[in-house]
Amino acid sequence: QPVESGGGLVQSGGSLRLSCVASGSAFALSGMSWHRQAPGKQRDMVARIIAGGVKDYADSVKGRFTISSGSAPDTVYLQMNSLKPEDTAVYYCNTAWNGNGVWGQGTQVTVSS
Repeated sequence: QPVESGGGLVQSGGSLRLSCVASGSAFALSGMSWHRQAPGKQRDMVARIIAGGVKDYADSVKGRFTISSGSAPDTVYLQMNSLKPEDTAVYYCNTAWNGNGVWGQGTQVTVSS
């Protein structure tokens, strides 16, 4: 199971960096992804990275969020800049680029206005 960290409370315009470590995953072969779920809403993909380095982002975060892989093949980061109150959600890591892998427990990100 992947383990996320780095969430917290930040003011609008601030930054956070989320980390996900998925020991034993097949990231090196497929990819990983970040998703988020706000209260009362469905879980949506935020960013994903496919083995080989291809990256994809939701339109709502393009230009503000950056997904990257760590030096270890089972680590992925999400750098979040220019955060907005609408970015408030629980952020989940998934061990597959398409969200069909194993979910982490999530980390709360709260952006105050």
